[in-house]
Amino acid sequence: MEYSVKKPEIAGSTLKIIALVTMLIDHIAATLLLELIRDGIGGKALIDVYWVMRSVGRMAFPIYCFLLVEGFKYTSDRTKYALRLVCFAAISEIPFDIAFNNGKADMSSNNVFFTLFIGLLTIIVIDWIKGVRKIDKSHSTIKWLLASLIKCIVMMAVILIMMILAEFVVCSDYGAAGIGCIVIMYLLMADRELAFGLGVILLGFLAGDIEFIALFMVIPIHFYNGKRGIPLKYFFYAFYPAHLILLSLLTAGVKYLVSIN
Repeated sequence: MEYSVKKPEIAGSTLKIIALVTMLIDHIAATLLLELIRDGIGGKALIDVYWVMRSVGRMAFPIYCFLLVEGFKYTSDRTKYALRLVCFAAISEIPFDIAFNNGKADMSSNNVFFTLFIGLLTIIVIDWIKGVRKIDKSHSTIKWLLASLIKCIVMMAVILIMMILAEFVVCSDYGAAGIGCIVIMYLLMADRELAFGLGVILLGFLAGDIEFIALFMVIPIHFYNGKRGIPLKYFFYAFYPAHLILLSLLTAGVKYLVSIN
């Protein structure tokens, strides 16, 4: 008798949980641990732990980019999807500034929801350009080539403008590298492992070698079954500003305790 081994499957909600947990690990290091290191507590051992946690945190953003493209593909209302992202970007900005900018409104550094929002707008526009009626190649090869070239140039211009917007105008987390990652995952979404891998490689080249660690996440992406999973959409959105507020309070408490000792 032959036995078939069922391939393990991972739903979208599981990927979100992986992204959420790795992001939390990263942000604990970037707030609490960094404050202890600045105060000379823990020595080299704590610095090593800090870098391990920051490395683990590199897993989060590419997964969010991948899920953004999946959401774009399956959403019934792209306008509502974009509005939801920009609303949570606005809600999260004060907690983000408190956690990472010492409580100051710093327009030179803004939260990752802005990157996801701009990335979504970018692929919406690219998708519209791709859908513009094509000239039948059989009628005029020259016209077909010219029209295709114009469409490619326009798409490249849109991508470049959005990357500049994210990097230098909005100054959002991951900036131009994040937009590039989202675009690659969108353009190659028919092959999700390749799309994810190349998106991470682009991040590594544009945002630092440490980003290459996220290539390990190709494994759960391979087992992704395309299903939504647990319906906790707004929990995942709300967790971002909520955990930043909590970490800010804990960091402030640690800073106070250190100051009185």
